[in-house]
Amino acid sequence: MRIVTAQEFKEEMITRVVNRGKSDLSTISSSVRTIIEDVREKGDTALLQYTEKFDKVRIPTSKLKVEAREIKEAYEKLEKSQISALRKAATNIASFHKEQVREKWTMKIAEGVTVGQVTRPLASVGIYVPGGKAAYPSSVLMCAIPARVAGVERIIVCSPPGKSGDVNPALLVAADIAGLSEVYRVGGAQAIAAMAYGTETVPKVDKIVGPGNVFVTSAKLEVSKDVAIDVPAGPSEVLIIADETGNASFIASDLLAQAEHDPQAWAILLTSSKALASAVRDEINRQMKSLSRTEIIRSSMQKGGLIVIVRDIEEAIEYANLIAPEHLQIQTNAPTEVLSKIRNAGAVFLGNYSPVALGDYSSGLNHVLPTAGYAKIYSSLSTLDFVKTLNFLQCSKEGYRNLKETAVTIAEMEGFDGHAKSVSIREDKENEN
Repeated sequence: MRIVTAQEFKEEMITRVVNRGKSDLSTISSSVRTIIEDVREKGDTALLQYTEKFDKVRIPTSKLKVEAREIKEAYEKLEKSQISALRKAATNIASFHKEQVREKWTMKIAEGVTVGQVTRPLASVGIYVPGGKAAYPSSVLMCAIPARVAGVERIIVCSPPGKSGDVNPALLVAADIAGLSEVYRVGGAQAIAAMAYGTETVPKVDKIVGPGNVFVTSAKLEVSKDVAIDVPAGPSEVLIIADETGNASFIASDLLAQAEHDPQAWAILLTSSKALASAVRDEINRQMKSLSRTEIIRSSMQKGGLIVIVRDIEEAIEYANLIAPEHLQIQTNAPTEVLSKIRNAGAVFLGNYSPVALGDYSSGLNHVLPTAGYAKIYSSLSTLDFVKTLNFLQCSKEGYRNLKETAVTIAEMEGFDGHAKSVSIREDKENEN
């Protein structure tokens, strides 16, 4: 892992880091559009054809939807400790996200004038969960539970089948724990198309959320003109700010934890301590040998692994806000003080004993976070992603009179005499009586 000075970082690397993850999807967009149009026109037939082509498994139409029996049997394929962990995580996720709900608020803006807002859930949501070599039951919980807490009535899951045609049992158990009963064994761009437009078997939904590969991301962007989507997902990333009090072994393990996600992952340390920088590099080389995904980690560290020696923590904060990382860890003497100056980050982890992995799995925080600098304008997935708000106004006669003159004046200023008349007519009619 390379160690550089802040000056070298600024001159040679900052542009690449800030622009990380901005994938050029143009090379696959044509193929993705073809898949989407095929699904729109041919429905289930296209889903089965693409499943056989890409997932190398032949599935009859009757098996697209996972049966209740399969979900029940999935519990038998997991250890009790695994089921217990998923249930505990689900409880914490629900508790955290319930605090985000605000069903109604009102305020008196003038005498006789009440304004406010009520919250209503989306009618339906589709969750995409990657399959293949790895299973991510935590992603099911992270997407489904906020939607359930928000009050969404229909929530479905699409995930690609394995070579045997089965959906990973951990995903099925997670879906059941989250209160879901509709799981479909279909993945890729074809699954996104199915949820966006509906087929004979897979229902159309109002919003699609969940991570996926570049084909899934491209498909979500393509259908976004017809259905809502979450923020596009990119490779995982962590940025750590540390001073001389940081623990080298902890920091190294946190960097490695993100690097093992993907060869394109980013793992960056900004530190004001040269001694800590060297110690972290040594720890990375030592700890890497004991991990199972060594090749992925090594590739990730070569491309996106970096240790930057900054002038002081203030400079580290400046870079952190510029980079806007998915995960930001603060391992300094006064982490909450640093947090007060952070504007851009998907999620922040304070102190030596708050690793990102706790946010990923057990604390209740949502791990569906903006990557690639999108933390400058997007937030983590929350109950707010599954609701819409309705503004309302209620005026008494006194309240009407308090607002009338302002409304009429501005309406006439903009040339909308109909608007002005719709306000003034109420008093005109009252005067006639």
